[in-house]
Amino acid sequence: MFSIFKSDPLKKLNKRYEAKLELAMHAQRNGDIKGYAMITAEAEKIAVQIKALEISSNS
Repeated sequence: MFSIFKSDPLKKLNKRYEAKLELAMHAQRNGDIKGYAMITAEAEKIAVQIKALEISSNS
């Protein structure tokens, strides 16, 4: 009944993923390769969560 008020977890994760990728890009441009690697790893974890949500929602 009130499904319009529920936030979409997939949309929220996509926003976090895009933000992490942008942070990683800025770290790489500034020469912080370790920071780039760490942020990219975090982004990949979020990508795995996104794929899991997409699979569970399609089932």
